[in-house]
Amino acid sequence: MMQQLSDRINNLPVSETLAMAAKARELKAEGKDIISLSLGEPDFNTPDFIKDAAKQAIDDNYNSYSPVDGYLDLREAICRKFKRDNNLTYSPNQIVVSTGAKQSIANIALVLLNPGDEVLLPAPYWVSYSAIATLAEATYKEIPSSIDTDFKITPEQLEAAITPKTKLIFFNSPNNPSGTVYTESEYRAFAKILEKYPNIYILSDEIYEHINYGQPNFSFASIESMYDRTITVNGVAKAFAMTGWRIGYMGGPAWIAKACTKIQGQITSGANCIAQRATIAALDAPVSKIQFMVDEFHKRRDLVLELLSEIKGININTPKGAFYVFPDVSSYFGKTIDGVTINDAGDFSMFLLEKANVATVTGGAFGAPDCIRLSYAASTEDLKEAFKRIKNVLN
Repeated sequence: MMQQLSDRINNLPVSETLAMAAKARELKAEGKDIISLSLGEPDFNTPDFIKDAAKQAIDDNYNSYSPVDGYLDLREAICRKFKRDNNLTYSPNQIVVSTGAKQSIANIALVLLNPGDEVLLPAPYWVSYSAIATLAEATYKEIPSSIDTDFKITPEQLEAAITPKTKLIFFNSPNNPSGTVYTESEYRAFAKILEKYPNIYILSDEIYEHINYGQPNFSFASIESMYDRTITVNGVAKAFAMTGWRIGYMGGPAWIAKACTKIQGQITSGANCIAQRATIAALDAPVSKIQFMVDEFHKRRDLVLELLSEIKGININTPKGAFYVFPDVSSYFGKTIDGVTINDAGDFSMFLLEKANVATVTGGAFGAPDCIRLSYAASTEDLKEAFKRIKNVLN
């Protein structure tokens, strides 16, 4: 019955990360001992002070529809957070709270893009960026990078990719899947290029901003010439271990925020009222209250890099943020191991699932076909066992 479905849904790819996670769950249900390193989800519990705020909200009878763009006092808290952490001055009418940062990104794309508009995606990029561009009936163009450049593009590459149809560019730092963190000077070099193209808008996805290891986050919108053209997206899923609470938000030009509120009002309306009250507590808390999670991720990153260095044929760099490693595995392409021929990263990822019982994600889904993504948002015990299995089947 596929012919009865819309072209819109038929043209939309399935999320590779969610598909691999679903496959891993199926194998677990069959009794296989699968270690999943596929999903970007902290394995910590939400901190108690945030849960306490949610419980208080229930006792205070927050049970009615919330404003489409979020409670005013939450939007005020987001403004304080932007000023404190990002040197960005926003008013509540420039903020929209959504059901996760993914909805914030989709809102922005749907209100800015027309059919035929072009989106630039520095690669590697989060899997949903290209899908959301497709949903908005735009085209997208990848700007490639490699592990040799720490997965960073250059200003020259950016300018060469721009065409008269370019409308929107996605920046994501710290980056999913590579863990790359762009510096202030690198972002300012991009801004110098974009100053020549005033009709291009920038979506800066900063969901991993607090998970960095020595290279502080710099917000693209804090560059004066870019402020009026940049929409900053963030949320509480990653840094606060609140993935299931589904709260994301955007800050940007008021006219874009108004448009995002309009489209959200016809799709989901306001985000979960209890989760919004808890988010106020999360954002008003000092960043030091979540530092213990960042410190643990840092230890795990170092452990994973050490374990990967013991495996032949895998090329690694040192991620500066997020909780992923993104090794180049192209040296295995064309080889046959244990009766399985590996032609690309998708084959390699499936080989690890079937032979090592470890779930990863192919880099092809992120615009980097030589790599695979491994999440170290897992326990130290699981990480040690996972890389022991990988080493055994490859070495």
